[in-house]
Amino acid sequence: MKKFIISTFAISALLFTTSCEDDFDTDVKDIQVTAGDADFSKYISLGNSLTSGFRDNALYIDGQTESYPNIIAGQMKLAGGGNFVQPLMADNNGGLLLGSTTIQATKLYIKTFTNGSPVIENVAATPTTNVLNKITGPLNNFGVPGAKSFHLVAPGYGNAAGVLLGTANPYYVRFSSSTTSTVVGDAVAQHPTFFSLWIGNNDVLSYATSGGSGVNQAGNTNPATYGANDISDPNVVAGSIKAALDALKAGGTTKGVIANIPYVTSIPYFTTVPYNPLTPAALGSNITTLNTSLYGPLKQALTAFGAGDRINLLSSTSSNPVLIKDTSLPNLSAQLTAALTPSLGPTTAAAFGQIYGQARQTTAEDYILLTTRSVIGTTAPGAPAQVNVYGISYPLQNQHVLTKTEAGLVKTAIDAYNASIKTLSETYGLAFVDANKKMVELNGMSGISFDGVKYTAKFVTGGTFSLDGVHLTGRGYAIVANEFIKAINTKYRSTLPQVDPNKYSGVKFP
Repeated sequence: MKKFIISTFAISALLFTTSCEDDFDTDVKDIQVTAGDADFSKYISLGNSLTSGFRDNALYIDGQTESYPNIIAGQMKLAGGGNFVQPLMADNNGGLLLGSTTIQATKLYIKTFTNGSPVIENVAATPTTNVLNKITGPLNNFGVPGAKSFHLVAPGYGNAAGVLLGTANPYYVRFSSSTTSTVVGDAVAQHPTFFSLWIGNNDVLSYATSGGSGVNQAGNTNPATYGANDISDPNVVAGSIKAALDALKAGGTTKGVIANIPYVTSIPYFTTVPYNPLTPAALGSNITTLNTSLYGPLKQALTAFGAGDRINLLSSTSSNPVLIKDTSLPNLSAQLTAALTPSLGPTTAAAFGQIYGQARQTTAEDYILLTTRSVIGTTAPGAPAQVNVYGISYPLQNQHVLTKTEAGLVKTAIDAYNASIKTLSETYGLAFVDANKKMVELNGMSGISFDGVKYTAKFVTGGTFSLDGVHLTGRGYAIVANEFIKAINTKYRSTLPQVDPNKYSGVKFP
């Protein structure tokens, strides 16, 4: 006798109830699994790296096998769904070759632990997946790592000649039907009966992960003029998603599910390194020296210019914030140079003025990137020897930190994207997944529980995020799959069973 774990809709329909503390604690026997008002015989998925099963900063077979669309498709088979074919990589190490040139590194793994912290490295292997080896035949998963919303409808995004120029995507090159095809066009050509679409987070994610190094393109509706790390205009995102939905509808596919965008600053890439990582133990006797020779004089000079709140003395009893460059601040380089010249001389004063003209200490509203953890305390190239320690005596640069101001731009964009996605789901009569709400739950005190196993968004130990701090583990993708299944069941009166996330893989330890 089979056991199925049934979604919220199916359970409520049968007058069962589930625990409010556990998202997955009700076994229901002998429930007939049906498609309801949907037809799952040809399911296709559209999206970016999250849809492809990308994890540990690479795409590889085991990750693809545990992609959320593949998990969903497995449950759809119980209700008449067909096979779900993915553009599988050539190995389990990840990485890409363009001819004989490596263009994407292998996956990350935990090599060992040092003082309780994981030492993470790339697998020492040569990639075997060559972009130029075309995949032919019918496909179901059209998740393209790196794709932004407008890329799904951009002709030539799969043209190998554009990979090194940045106008094409190597992952899509592998399975594009022609040099001028679009991702959506290739998906529609499969004549799907049902689809899922989750796109838009890369339209702001690359800006955030680059520390706000791009440009906020709000008001610019021409994505051809965007840089790789820019924030897409909300109308571009909404228009691109609408174009994809229109293409599916014109091809005869009107039933599907769409998801909104989580706040990207809530993922481990932004939440793992605290804003104040400089402990008294780590700084030791340097605290007194730094306060006397650097922090004290800087604070005194900045106070005279009405900016004394930028720098405070280091504490010997509590953790201290790091020093950063904030390009949104008025540049006081000239003023600092003049103020420091009598004590330091014109040459050194000019150097200090340039270095600290937009410097400040971080606050709890700034986000230090996961990759910056290995930069703090290292030598800043080209900096004067007496002030060349990143984050301590030399400011971390723009690419190392997402500031409060930059994070505000990110949130504003996501709110606009999500408002449009919700409206489009209603306009086109689609099932809707509030992925942003689920991410909030993962970050909450209680996390999310399944059969007594607690999941959170904490790096490594939370169970849901892989080693890149951005993409999910198999267990994380299973949680996402369940949210899609619940939304599908609610909208289309199907009874697809949920999966048990505990049966999928998490972070693999050495």
